[in-house]
Amino acid sequence: MSAQYYVSPEQLMKDRADFARKGIARGRAVIVASCADGIALIAENPSGSLHKIGEIYDRIAFAAVGKYNEFESLRQAGVRYADTRGYSYSRHDVTGRGLASVYAQSLGAVFTAEAKPFEVELAVLELGETPALDTLFSLNFDGSIAEQPGHIIMGGDTPAIREAWNGYWAGKDLAAAGTDEVIRAAALVLPGVGESPEDARLLEVAVLERVTSSGSHRHFRRLDTPTIARFLGAGK
Repeated sequence: MSAQYYVSPEQLMKDRADFARKGIARGRAVIVASCADGIALIAENPSGSLHKIGEIYDRIAFAAVGKYNEFESLRQAGVRYADTRGYSYSRHDVTGRGLASVYAQSLGAVFTAEAKPFEVELAVLELGETPALDTLFSLNFDGSIAEQPGHIIMGGDTPAIREAWNGYWAGKDLAAAGTDEVIRAAALVLPGVGESPEDARLLEVAVLERVTSSGSHRHFRRLDTPTIARFLGAGK
């Protein structure tokens, strides 16, 4: 009968964390930012059907990096949670904070109890009446959660992208910027994209609009490639 190798809990958690980080870093990056027009969500994603950005509820959106099947299952679970809570109680009872807490519990349980952690990072975003009232939550693979001021950058070479992003906005007010400038800034700093209109096909973009033209309670709008190309071309 073979002996079982002993692995300390500290080493086990470190190995799981390293495994998850490597998987996430291999993926393409996502940037979400609060601005004057709402919350812009920009992902480097040439796929037209495998979305990294999605709507959860009226004023709540979701963005993710990592393994598609894992974060898509989480997105679907979030939609079911929001629909059930909104139907059972009130639409106002569905909040970004509540959804982020549910995701944190699920990610934490998988990280500690399952053989393999989820290779994902998530962002849960809730639109406010002003940029100061927007709430942006980042969630790590181990269930850790943090509220981020202004923007979130996930996936890829995050430190390099963050440095380029901060350099672009040095001396500028992100909260006062329009959606078009935020999209151009993201295209400029994402390593696999660029500012040319032809690069629009490499981007997946959506906006939680602060003001909707139809007056609908749903604020999420996905931008098509020609619209993204027009925004990129406007910066030339």
